[in-house]
Amino acid sequence: MPALVLILALTFALSPFWVPGFGGFDADQFPIPQVDPPVQPAGYAFVIWGVIYLWLIVGAGFGALRRWNAPDWAEMRMPLALSLAVGSVWLPVAVRSPVWATVLIWVMLVTALVALWRSPRLDAWAAAWPVGLYAGWLSAASCVALGLLLAGYGFTSERTAAWMMVTAAVVLALVIQRGLGRAPTYGIAVIWALIAVAVQNGFDPRSVGALALLGAVVMIRPTVRAFTAKP
Repeated sequence: MPALVLILALTFALSPFWVPGFGGFDADQFPIPQVDPPVQPAGYAFVIWGVIYLWLIVGAGFGALRRWNAPDWAEMRMPLALSLAVGSVWLPVAVRSPVWATVLIWVMLVTALVALWRSPRLDAWAAAWPVGLYAGWLSAASCVALGLLLAGYGFTSERTAAWMMVTAAVVLALVIQRGLGRAPTYGIAVIWALIAVAVQNGFDPRSVGALALLGAVVMIRPTVRAFTAKP
């Protein structure tokens, strides 16, 4: 299993090369084109994937080389492997079907959260922290994807979908970060995403950007507290 996690971390990191130039769902992939939707973060925010990919590989490599038989690592590996396996095929699915891509990203999120909760308290830099950054970004991205579907298929307006799903992302992140009580990288990823949503909306106090910025501020306290959590 340690070798499998490392292999999947590598295939996950290499998956953008299978779909070069992917910058999110195309507006015309939806019955109602999603042009500059307010639920989506500013484009610069996606650079976090580079950090996520690299850190997951480093953590998996450390686990394979130094913690092969460590019992406190064992419980994390199966759900993490499942999440990375789904993530490795997510981009090819996303260019074909936003609906199935949304289903898969929620599968990635749930399995990543299970892995995060099962992650060892020791060696946090190699286990809980990279998985936390990954799960935190997925928490925001999953809500964004669902918001795009809600508006893109006419269930709500773009504005309503943004308000609903940014609220959902903040509530979900607060529950997880407080319940987990550690892995501050989870909260950091969520804060990063929320600020990028605020940037996308121009910090207009009447827009969803204000809600996103407020959510980022609210996330600061449990994230800071997670830094001081005892192993």
